[in-house]
Amino acid sequence: MVQSIKANILLIEATRFINNCYDELDLPKEDQLKRIEEIENEINTTGTYSHKTFELTHGAKMAWRNSNRCIGRLLWNTLHIFDARDVLTAEDAYEKLVNHIDFATNDGKIRSTITIFAPRKNGEDPIRIWNHQLLRYAGYKEGDKVIGDSTSNQMTKMCEKMGWKGDRTHFDILPFVIQEKGQKPKLFEVPNGVIKEVPITHPELDGIQKLGVKWYAVPIISNMLLEIGGIEYPMAPFNGWYMGTEIGARNLADQDRYNLLPKVAEIMELDTKLNSSLWIDKALVELNIAVIHSYQQAHVTLVDHHTAAKQFKVFEENEMKSGRPITGNWAWLIPPISPASTDIYHKPYNNNIVTPNYFIQADPEEN
Repeated sequence: MVQSIKANILLIEATRFINNCYDELDLPKEDQLKRIEEIENEINTTGTYSHKTFELTHGAKMAWRNSNRCIGRLLWNTLHIFDARDVLTAEDAYEKLVNHIDFATNDGKIRSTITIFAPRKNGEDPIRIWNHQLLRYAGYKEGDKVIGDSTSNQMTKMCEKMGWKGDRTHFDILPFVIQEKGQKPKLFEVPNGVIKEVPITHPELDGIQKLGVKWYAVPIISNMLLEIGGIEYPMAPFNGWYMGTEIGARNLADQDRYNLLPKVAEIMELDTKLNSSLWIDKALVELNIAVIHSYQQAHVTLVDHHTAAKQFKVFEENEMKSGRPITGNWAWLIPPISPASTDIYHKPYNNNIVTPNYFIQADPEEN
């Protein structure tokens, strides 16, 4: 009875996806009906079904388009898809991930990319990665202080238990931790040759360069689940490119991360005794100017928050023309600097979840 209910739910989700996918791709109605019949037979026989390559490709693009937290959805149809559903070993997965980084980085001309591994079956994951992002700096907790990125403390401890030893700098790239079904997780170093990093400098404030700060070129999210037509892909790392404020107003500025604002204020010789001097705001703007300047100097793709907001407005217009409802999570869409200067700030958004989509999932557990 339970299996029958699950099969019916899966068929409903699959049918909804196929209808939308085939309509958007302007495929014949008879192909659509035939495909739904094929899927129904496959579900009745095996309890699940497999996406055709073009369905997987368009489904991943639709998932980006439906991502309520993302301000960069205008370019959803440019996503590059690598189909790695046949990969079941950690060693082969490692090669695919290195290829993803290399392809996406593209010497700084960032390409939006996703690599999709095997789907979940009977509630079990054939393969998973423990990293929250493919590239992320380690965090070493020493008493009340952290060397590096505090968000990586737990992951860093795990890697060290597995035998990894970083240089204990603020910018040690963590290794991959990949786990096959029923096996212990395995650790793989990321080749230096595929990692592009950007030294943070400022066009006028020389002191910022002396801080020795840098950041990696490509943000590749690797801990989210991709769901297409009821099929769940627990390992599907994907990337766009950075909006400057992600680095300059969060990663490098947050007090529990790199907390650079006091140092920038010191370089600027600002009065930090009173909040009313707005030293925080002044330092924040200059740090973000530094990030944008640095990525431009390094010829690495990055968008400022004002341009991103204007692009999102075009995305909204395109979606309205296509007759699709516009969904969004307002709290995530507004930039962390000058949000009231964007159209997004002044609009309410429907935060309903539309599928296909990317979902937060529980971290894998060691067997």
